[in-house]
Amino acid sequence: MSREKDRKIYVVGHKNPDTDSICSAIAYASLKTKITGKIHEPRRAGQLNEETQYVLDRFGVKVPRLLSDLREQIKDVELKEVEGLKSSVSIRTAWEKMRESNIHTLPVTRNGKLEGLITIGDIAKTYMDVYDSTILSKARTQYRNIARAVEGEVVTGNEHSYLLKGKVAIAASSRVLMSEFIAKDDLVIMGDRIDAQKCAVEKDASCMVVCQNAPVPDEIIRQAQERQIVIIRTPLDAFTAAQHINQSIPVKYFMTRENLVTFKMKDYVDDVKEVMARKRFRDFPIVDNKGRFLGLISRRRLLNVKKKQVILVDHNEKNQAVEGVEEAEVLEIIDHHRLSSIETMGPVFFRNQPVGCTATIVYQMYQEAGVQVDPTNAALLCSAIISDTLMFRSPTCTGLDESSAKALASIAGIEIEPLAQAMFNAGSNLKGKSAEEICFLDFKQFTVNDTVFGVGQVNSMSADELKEIKEIVEPHLERARANHGLNMIFFMLTNILTESSELLCCGPEAREKILTAYDLPEDTGEIMLKGVVSRKKQLVPTLVGALQQ
Repeated sequence: MSREKDRKIYVVGHKNPDTDSICSAIAYASLKTKITGKIHEPRRAGQLNEETQYVLDRFGVKVPRLLSDLREQIKDVELKEVEGLKSSVSIRTAWEKMRESNIHTLPVTRNGKLEGLITIGDIAKTYMDVYDSTILSKARTQYRNIARAVEGEVVTGNEHSYLLKGKVAIAASSRVLMSEFIAKDDLVIMGDRIDAQKCAVEKDASCMVVCQNAPVPDEIIRQAQERQIVIIRTPLDAFTAAQHINQSIPVKYFMTRENLVTFKMKDYVDDVKEVMARKRFRDFPIVDNKGRFLGLISRRRLLNVKKKQVILVDHNEKNQAVEGVEEAEVLEIIDHHRLSSIETMGPVFFRNQPVGCTATIVYQMYQEAGVQVDPTNAALLCSAIISDTLMFRSPTCTGLDESSAKALASIAGIEIEPLAQAMFNAGSNLKGKSAEEICFLDFKQFTVNDTVFGVGQVNSMSADELKEIKEIVEPHLERARANHGLNMIFFMLTNILTESSELLCCGPEAREKILTAYDLPEDTGEIMLKGVVSRKKQLVPTLVGALQQ
């Protein structure tokens, strides 16, 4: 089906995304779309930081849309596509459509918008419930529906008009009794008795249903035309016609229109299943935000839900991944961090290299696929390498990172040093941001045994700026730790020029663990770590070692 062909594969980095996770997702999605022909869409797992926003703005690239949850949604389920009925059609027509399509529920729509639902149960009730003889007029039934229900044809009169008053009567008695029983505007079922036909005309009935195709004299037809009486001739006998006539009632009279249980395409399957378990309906309508009907869904169809397909870049740790990643089909992981906790349902393509940046690996993959990187993606990949390696100053930086960045800069027609300066200035310009926002701009969470800790980082080329940031962030760390359920928080204030970091610690034993890990004296005041600029290669491995002891 075309839906399968149009199915997107998401390429997404980690929560609290940095420049590498965003730019690598964009460039890798572009490469995968080119070499597979399938739509690969870059997404982000959180808010952009100032540095990344600057890079995207500078090179005119649209910010990827947010992907906050990978659980299955209704849009991942094959809907039952059903054409909506008009509320004026008869329940007979509805019944025929149900039989034809082998379904139990039909939507009633107007200009595409859902008005109500009619079910097989609703139609069954019309046979089981006893209605009075005025039901057809109460329901404002159209004459052409009546003709169709009794398998007849309109001989004279306006088939598009409606039975609005009167009752349904059968002319089976003597003329005297008939004249007492039949009233103005009634619908009269009769046979070939001329006296019954005359009586109906004289009493100004609204409609005459003549059974067994009995003849109607021209004179009576003429009189009926003058009085605007509809005459319907049917091959059915009076008993069968009387039985069938209620099938002409429009569906709007029996349909459910109040308290409809509807779902939307973005609703999560788990939530929908919960609602379905509390309701006893067989099918549920799906509508868009404007109330337009899109299709029906049943419990059975939810069993065939298609998992979202995703490629993870720049992370392989579950608590850094988009929510619901365990329910998605992870196709690939492209990363440069330590191996961690993502579990997959089946085997995946996993590429992990000890380089300073995921973008370096993505550039390699362009080369291996024989695809020329376009200038825009080259600029993004170069920016990612500058960011992750602190312009080649980080110990994580390899010769491959540096040579890749230079090659990409050449393709993009950019100069590395001025770009780096502008990026780092944008990244450390945190004016107007709250302490909470600064804390989690570039933040990653890790688990060692039963200890869950987070590490945030801000890079700057200005010592004064780092001092200002410290004054904002330090008083907030304890609240952030409690709010996010962490045992410890560490925050790196990294000076790119001096290639050192001041470390803020928060949480029971956090400070003691750092002092032990870096063999610092107990009376240390500010924790200044010379030569430590990389969270990934220098801080986290040292911390993990200390926590495992």
